[in-house]
Amino acid sequence: MLPNLLFVLLAALVPMIIGFIWYNPKVMGNAWMEASGLSEEKFKDANMALIFGFSFVFALMLAFGLFFLVVHQTHVFSLLMNYKDEYDAIMRAHGNDFRTFKHGAFHGAIDSIFIVLPIMGTNALFDRKGFKYIGINAGYWFITLALMGGILSAWA
Repeated sequence: MLPNLLFVLLAALVPMIIGFIWYNPKVMGNAWMEASGLSEEKFKDANMALIFGFSFVFALMLAFGLFFLVVHQTHVFSLLMNYKDEYDAIMRAHGNDFRTFKHGAFHGAIDSIFIVLPIMGTNALFDRKGFKYIGINAGYWFITLALMGGILSAWA
């Protein structure tokens, strides 16, 4: 069972869109720059095309992987891929169970708390970043993964 690639692309746009809003100076941008030790001068020399290009590639990878965490039917497929008749019967009876935006958003949010936060938090602590930095970035990923999970569960 593979996702609809159009909705993987749509979900991959979510980190970019939410990032433009979340890290805007009028929202969390100034607090994030202060917490991260960055300044606008450091961004003047940045290759933004490279940064946004790789960010989108990473977002595509994330959306594709997240699909398999939020859509339970992929687990049935992996268990029964050698038993086509049984798989088809289960999918006829339960193929669209839990395929809602709400359910996917729940799983995306849970993934942000139990996967992203520990990884990002550990890196931030060793990088000597404060809890404000962790909170700002964790909040971004909580919202982002919830929206991505919702899109992928409901439509992909």
